[in-house]
Amino acid sequence: MGVKIGGEIERINGNELYEEFVKNYLEKNQPVVITGLMDDWRACNDWVTKDGLPNLSFFSLNFGKSKVQVADCGRREFTDQKRVEMSVSDFIGNWVDFSSKECSSASSCEDSNESLLYLKDWHFVREYPDYIAYTTPLFFLDDWLNLYLDSYNMHMDETSQDKNEVNCSDYRFVYMGSKVNVDYPVGTWTPLHADVFRSHSWSANVCGRKKWLLLSPSQSQLVFDRHMKSSVYDIFEDVSETKFPGCNKAIWLECIQEQNEVIFVPSGWYHQVQNMEDTISINHNWFNAHNLSWVWKLLLKDYNEAKGYIEDIRDICDDFEGLCQRNLAINTGMNFPDFFIFIIRFSLANLFQLCSLVKDHKIKVHDPFMAQHTMSNLASIKQVVSDMENFLQKLGFCLDVKEVLKKPDFMKLCIAMGVTCRRLRDEQWKHNFDTTEVDCGDFLHSIDDSCGKVYSPNDLVKLINHVATDLSAIFGEVKL
Repeated sequence: MGVKIGGEIERINGNELYEEFVKNYLEKNQPVVITGLMDDWRACNDWVTKDGLPNLSFFSLNFGKSKVQVADCGRREFTDQKRVEMSVSDFIGNWVDFSSKECSSASSCEDSNESLLYLKDWHFVREYPDYIAYTTPLFFLDDWLNLYLDSYNMHMDETSQDKNEVNCSDYRFVYMGSKVNVDYPVGTWTPLHADVFRSHSWSANVCGRKKWLLLSPSQSQLVFDRHMKSSVYDIFEDVSETKFPGCNKAIWLECIQEQNEVIFVPSGWYHQVQNMEDTISINHNWFNAHNLSWVWKLLLKDYNEAKGYIEDIRDICDDFEGLCQRNLAINTGMNFPDFFIFIIRFSLANLFQLCSLVKDHKIKVHDPFMAQHTMSNLASIKQVVSDMENFLQKLGFCLDVKEVLKKPDFMKLCIAMGVTCRRLRDEQWKHNFDTTEVDCGDFLHSIDDSCGKVYSPNDLVKLINHVATDLSAIFGEVKL
């Protein structure tokens, strides 16, 4: 079955203003390729040879002992490619050996002893914090997901993971993969999928070229089976028209991503990607106020599925809801309490930013951009939590707001948010954030006992209104 191409992804230059990117792509949830963002990256020098190829010897010499997850592109395991763990040195040795051999396609490798390996999801930044390979482009700085994970564990039960363990540390990755050979242009590849948490993603080609096929969220149902349970694995070779009757109606956008180009893939866009050349890329998953609703919708969908799978044991299970939430955390990466705590902490961090803009909540605003940005964040949060009320009441949830504010991790999050906001306002802003000015004292005093504990989404809305109502008149047109 042929793939119907309906257009190409738009390209823009990286000198576009942040506000224009938000208006034209972020708010519209539209993909775009951006040039001119990687000119000063260390990775573009160290990781690439003079011939424009991956500098494999550099990786072996400097990072060879790292343990990484490697996908075998010729072998399927459930809904993804089979993965193994190996050292970077072993992966590169396999790459060099494999590139010198003949292999007509990824599918033919499945019938041989050869492995077409693709290094994925390498937490390079966390593992090598002193090696500054790149700087996150301005357009993608407002990254709540990774800012949060720099300060907190994702899961409510913090004993369930080691905070220093790289495997669950962040969503900043390095990918490395080869083409099969010169004669056959289908190299290492990633099956059709939409990104984790239905986050946005950005992917930067340090070297090599990638071919992207993207499908709008409005057509995503076309790549699922009749029961909306499983999606197509490979849109080029693995599609049964009987099982997936709508797939031949899908209209795809195509993109050839060149070296030193960055692609923005918005929430809910299904995509399949192949490396047309030997390629190294840097990839982030991220979300913020603009796509927070996508995360909640995915959690709700996966929760209903998780509950359906074990419905037959409800009557004999002592904590059926708890089991559903544990399964949701395992399958999706977070559950309802995890997500709600995430939202509470970001609500408090945004409220703190407001309080830091005015003295005694009544004096002239010092920074209109930051005020508007922060108030818009809180408005989006309120919209999402209003949809959560019926699902959180039965979890027996409670969070002491004042205890959150006293923790050093919360101060770390607030400082990071402050730096981000100032960079969004002024791209050239490079001053160190004065941490001596960060003080929760006034903010703590603004929270009385009536809203000091959050039991439900409705309590969080009351807290936001309590702290921000007096400020909203000062901040002009942006309303909560």
